[in-house]
Amino acid sequence: MKPSALATSILTSGLLISSAQAQLVPFFTKPDSRAASQQQQAMDGNAPGIQLPPSSSGDTPSAPPNGDVILSDVIGNSRQINIFAGFTRDISSVSTRLDTTSLNTTVLAPVNSAISDLPRKPWEDPKDYSELGALAYEGQAGEDRASRNLRRFAEAHIIPTSPWKEGEKVKSMGGTEVWWETKDGKAVVQPGNVEVDRVVSRVANGEVWVLKGVLNYAS
Repeated sequence: MKPSALATSILTSGLLISSAQAQLVPFFTKPDSRAASQQQQAMDGNAPGIQLPPSSSGDTPSAPPNGDVILSDVIGNSRQINIFAGFTRDISSVSTRLDTTSLNTTVLAPVNSAISDLPRKPWEDPKDYSELGALAYEGQAGEDRASRNLRRFAEAHIIPTSPWKEGEKVKSMGGTEVWWETKDGKAVVQPGNVEVDRVVSRVANGEVWVLKGVLNYAS
């Protein structure tokens, strides 16, 4: 299938397809405008009720909540979720929320492999192809269509509350009602039984949770 204009634009502006892994890899990182003293330190605790392993050595550790570090500072620190982190920077509704200190948020970030293993790219919708064919994402109208799809994907993983208590049902930015619970000793996000791997960041305006899968983002 001929690559879409938006997909080409996204890849050339910051995402590459790894020929060995067939995974999207961000080409860029958000510049850190804060002082070095505001860099994150090791985090010992997890979200209330979640028993999760500590961050892997490959991740940048996170800090306890304070007034200096916010979600937009740390979302790109974990290499395991850098594909989703790139999406959050591309979607203005999401990036604005993560950059706002007064809006507490729980980011449910799927691991790179979960996104790469999807049957279609996050900006693709089978309905678009069935209605418009192979050129569904060509031209300005196609790019707009793909942008809406990508926003839907990203917003489905942004929970507008933090701390997020077990069993508390909340609508994501995308409008889907979600909650989390402990199942067989593991934290899972419902609906869908998507397992939480760990909490990698806890900062002033929320937390970043790593998911082993992708939440349902279909409209």
